[in-house]
Amino acid sequence: MAHDYNTSAEALRRLTKTQFRVTQEGGTEPAFMNKYWDNHESGIYVDVVSGQPLFSSTDKYDSGTGWPSFTRPISAGTVRAVTDRSFGMVRTEVRSTAADSHLGHLFGDGPADRGGERYCMNSAALRFVPVAEMEAQGYGEYLALFDPEANGKAENS
Repeated sequence: MAHDYNTSAEALRRLTKTQFRVTQEGGTEPAFMNKYWDNHESGIYVDVVSGQPLFSSTDKYDSGTGWPSFTRPISAGTVRAVTDRSFGMVRTEVRSTAADSHLGHLFGDGPADRGGERYCMNSAALRFVPVAEMEAQGYGEYLALFDPEANGKAENS
């Protein structure tokens, strides 16, 4: 199913001041004082600007940093890496491909057994869609991520 995820003037008007500062101005929200750092529900995280699916709770882990952290994006091509030289550091910024929203940064200190990458995101750049609401919100194609049988992970009893 093809979707048109983009940035519209209306989408930008709906953003809170913090969401705008993070997604459009490259800001960062405080650690441990953001909406999703400790969210353990099953679902997907989408770009707060465009609705583009970005990350799955199946790839989320507790990094101890106070921001939502993921081992990988939900699918190839949903995010892009950009060199960020702000604040006298060289970091890898992560941006959404559809709306070009600033999401956070990519670090190489993630779980080694899951690829070693940590996508450290700002909650303000994301909107969480619980599994129970995914179909109704148009994200039904991602439900297979949460179905063990569809993923070949059905346990034998």
